[in-house]
Amino acid sequence: MKFFIDTANLDQIKEAQAMGILDGVTTNPSLMAKEGITGEASILKHYVDICNLVDGDVSAEVISTDFEGMVREGEALAALHPQIVVKLPMIGDGVKACKYFSDKGIKTNVTLVFSAGQALLAAKAGATYMSPFIGRLDDISTDGLGLIAEIRLIYDNYGFDTQILAASVRHTMHIMDCAKIGADVMTGPLSAIKGLLKHPLTDIGLAKFLADYQKGN
Repeated sequence: MKFFIDTANLDQIKEAQAMGILDGVTTNPSLMAKEGITGEASILKHYVDICNLVDGDVSAEVISTDFEGMVREGEALAALHPQIVVKLPMIGDGVKACKYFSDKGIKTNVTLVFSAGQALLAAKAGATYMSPFIGRLDDISTDGLGLIAEIRLIYDNYGFDTQILAASVRHTMHIMDCAKIGADVMTGPLSAIKGLLKHPLTDIGLAKFLADYQKGN
């Protein structure tokens, strides 16, 4: 499973990259604003800065909600850097734009997916990635992980190449459950990724090894 980090914070991206396990980055206007990055020029520069830090794909989101606007923005984003993936909303014009970009060999990430039917449309349109938001479904007492399982079954039934990018991952168990189900990618905060490191027996064992070493010196 690929590990993406969902942030616009360059320090967190550097830390994840230094661990040697980072495969890409997802971000959005809200995450940009959280880092104080506003205005088109600043946002575009920040996307390039992110691409220069990582080796993998970097999802850059369009703001337009109409086909022409998505195409115009998406082409500009794709021209910024070879690692850019154009992030499109799961609406009618978003699916249409996804097909347009996939026909041109431009990578896409269809986002804000909340049903298996939407996921099927994204795959039919040739999306590189399709992002179901499991955490947001959990927030409304709906089984986000169950949705991942449904999509995995459908994609496997028909051999779709679209990668399931589990988004809105909130914690370490989300990551593990997505891995068990067969999500191709997960994107979440650095805290969730680093949570995989933690186990009390590891800490106890390391402490004992170090204490025993000190006894002999």
